[in-house]
Amino acid sequence: MSAENDAKVVAETRENFGKGYARRLRAAGRIPAVIYGHGTDPVHVSLPGHQVALLIRRANAVLELDIAGAEQLALVKDVQKDPVTQIIEHIDLLVVKKGEKIQVDVPVVIVGEPFSGTIANLDNATVSLEVEATHIPENVEVDVEGLEDGTHITAADLTLPKGASLVTEPETLVVAISVPAATLAEADEIAAADEAVAEEQSEEAAE
Repeated sequence: MSAENDAKVVAETRENFGKGYARRLRAAGRIPAVIYGHGTDPVHVSLPGHQVALLIRRANAVLELDIAGAEQLALVKDVQKDPVTQIIEHIDLLVVKKGEKIQVDVPVVIVGEPFSGTIANLDNATVSLEVEATHIPENVEVDVEGLEDGTHITAADLTLPKGASLVTEPETLVVAISVPAATLAEADEIAAADEAVAEEQSEEAAE
């Protein structure tokens, strides 16, 4: 989803700082934020809490800001939350322009089921891509349907969204198909038991 599809976010500039002021802002349903980038001076603003909390549920959200009547696109670069309550305490926003290409880390999503008895291990949860700022993909899908034990999928094997180019090293392992360790251990136990039975039967035959 691009910024053009998002509701416009009205950002109010602020000149007061400090934990006490930030607490009052959050109590009023707003989130302190700073906007920076493209050689501009940082702009300190507050954002509508509920609206923004919904918009930033997806990775790499781009907000269409209205700052005193001026429009500005901004990429959510960092969201700071209280470690206990998970309340959003502050947001860092990076100025972006339509048509501009930026580097972002995009989540990897596994789809499909590998061959029976195996599992798909996600070795890298994200890959770095260069994409247009207003066309950032929500994720990159990796289809593991029917893949067998020992199959490795690297960053170079991924099918990238249109217009995206890979920044992550091509040989980076993304997904590996393997037999679960518990299953291997169980197989070893069965093999050992079978071997013991065979030895016992061999000894009995020798007698």
